[in-house]
Amino acid sequence: MSALEEHQDVHAPDQLKPTNRRRAQKGAIISAVVLLMFFWGNQEGNTEKVWLVVIAIGLVAAVIGDVVLRKAGLRPND
Repeated sequence: MSALEEHQDVHAPDQLKPTNRRRAQKGAIISAVVLLMFFWGNQEGNTEKVWLVVIAIGLVAAVIGDVVLRKAGLRPND
């Protein structure tokens, strides 16, 4: 096979179909809720709970930050 036969199209990130933002936000919120549901598990110490809360807060903060930046016009609406 020659090099021309193996050629594949190259796409820049801005040419790709945008992801569904609402679905990603709902997924992050659901993941945060599931992480907080792990409070009632079989762990003995509190270290796990601290990490669960920190990660859940990080997910929610990312969603809130995205919404605020889009409302302020600092991020493009896809």
